Amino acid sequence: MTESSPSLSEPIAQTSKLGDRLFGGTSKGAGILILVTLAAVSLFLISEAWPAFTTDLTDLDGGDTFFQYVLPLVFGTIWASFLALTIALPLAVAVALFISHYAPRRMASTLGYFVDLLAAIPSVVFGLWGITVLAPILARSIYPWLEENLGFLPFFAGPASTSGRTMMTAAIVLSVMVLPIITAISREVFLQTPRLHEEASLALGATKWEMISQAVLPYGRSGVVSGAMLGLGRALGETMAVAIILSPADLITFNVISNQNPNTIASNIALKFPESSGLEVNRLIATGLVLFLITFIVNVFARRVADSGFSGAEG
Repeated sequence: MTESSPSLSEPIAQTSKLGDRLFGGTSKGAGILILVTLAAVSLFLISEAWPAFTTDLTDLDGGDTFFQYVLPLVFGTIWASFLALTIALPLAVAVALFISHYAPRRMASTLGYFVDLLAAIPSVVFGLWGITVLAPILARSIYPWLEENLGFLPFFAGPASTSGRTMMTAAIVLSVMVLPIITAISREVFLQTPRLHEEASLALGATKWEMISQAVLPYGRSGVVSGAMLGLGRALGETMAVAIILSPADLITFNVISNQNPNTIASNIALKFPESSGLEVNRLIATGLVLFLITFIVNVFARRVADSGFSGAEG
């Protein structure tokens, strides 16, 4: 009987080792595929954008150098994404906390389902909603009030747009688009807070909000940052919604309620690429390379912040 045990265990061990090798090889292949794809995209962007960096582009439309051409686009991309994240992040954290710690279980599951469903809506639908529903409401009531009462600030100096095709409208629509991403990630991280941490805080006499601020938010800090950076990545690369709503111009301005707004890189490429040829295509691809670098820098920064936040939560 003792001699039969090895013969029975050998097939199981061999099957287990084979499964481990297959899984390890598949995982390694997936990781290599991601790196190869990223390298291929980088090489394509660099090779196609190189003529825009080495050739005189002053003969093209506008007569600007590449730096003069891309600078307003970079500003518009960062400005629109910053406004969207400023609006969406506090609301997303509040919704995530309500779902995870305040709402009844049945309501929380239903609300979480609708939040996830919001992320599946195509961007063109958000753009149409923004230009047909949101923009007229803002142009009729909100923007004139902002110009009249807060016009001393450069953000609301006016003249207020009568069509609603402003940076503020685009930023609000972008915030709605990134809201489900940040909410979903924050909610899952908040739900992973150790129960003992929460009970210890409550046992020491803390209120529910004090418990959340002492135990839940520090533990979920890295997840909130990661969700915010994912949302920022979508806002940076959003195309159709911004192209539908925004009334773009080649300028740099912080005014968010006027008709003259800086364009974004992604929207500019979508609007001009079909009619471009020759060096114009290379210039547009070069702006895409700039957007690629911005997104890469944001992701690297987010990874560092998330890692430091997770270490702080563990400590």
